[in-house]
Amino acid sequence: MMDDLRRDGPPPFDEPFEGEDTKGRVYGAVLHAREPMTAAEIADRADCSAESARTHLSFYADLGIVVRHEGRPVRYGRNDDYFEWRRVNTLARERTLDELQAGVSELTDRIEAFRDEYDADSPAEVDVLEFDAGRIDDVYADLGEWATAIEERRLHERARRKVAGSTAPSHG
Repeated sequence: MMDDLRRDGPPPFDEPFEGEDTKGRVYGAVLHAREPMTAAEIADRADCSAESARTHLSFYADLGIVVRHEGRPVRYGRNDDYFEWRRVNTLARERTLDELQAGVSELTDRIEAFRDEYDADSPAEVDVLEFDAGRIDDVYADLGEWATAIEERRLHERARRKVAGSTAPSHG
């Protein structure tokens, strides 16, 4: 029964890649890194040899999932553009044009509500220290949701344009 719970829930905090093969652990280590790391640093996090990490990192770099930063030593980091492209394609594949348009509209309404509530054009313009100490946690949560809504709207709009472009009549 404990195995079922572990499979359904998040990985254990102390060993997040337990049960993964080396390739999966290297992938996970790169995805969780906040900045580019050397193959040795990734190997340490992925619990594998540096040579094994380099092999898998080279594979992921060839696919465009990982960016190789030249220098001494070479560093590797996740390619955020790849993950954005993947998210847009998933949205375009899984949602209709109408669903994507509705998503853009709903997200725009949420963004406008935050703008009205905080009398600011973006979360970056809000000075959290202007709020009562008892409300700061809620303000930070709102700012995070606001920033997420802005990003999600941008991705939904890209997916909407992609679907709209693929359903446009051909001129042939």
